[in-house]
Amino acid sequence: MNDSEFFCLHSDLCKTLANAKRQAILNALRDGEASVSQIVNRTSIPQPTVSQHLATMRAKGVVIARREGAHVLYRVSNPKIIQAFDLITEVMRETLETQARTVEPFAGSEDEDDR
Repeated sequence: MNDSEFFCLHSDLCKTLANAKRQAILNALRDGEASVSQIVNRTSIPQPTVSQHLATMRAKGVVIARREGAHVLYRVSNPKIIQAFDLITEVMRETLETQARTVEPFAGSEDEDDR
């Protein structure tokens, strides 16, 4: 596989994870397996929407499903997906904190043009 093909696959995985509902589902699965109804309860996302996103995530290899009796249980396919999710979360929080600190000193000051 050449770099171009690899980066296309990489981009496809990132696109799969670049959805707020899928991120909520991923977060709901961080501690282990869960059924669709458990994911619905943890995320407050409607059941048809959860099922649709799980199908996409399964097709892209982000989650794995197994049947247990009448239930299908889902889990994250690779724990490094959660690690990547957490790392991006840390970067986001640090960026927001930095932006807040940068804006705060100017919050009370007036521009001469604003007078």
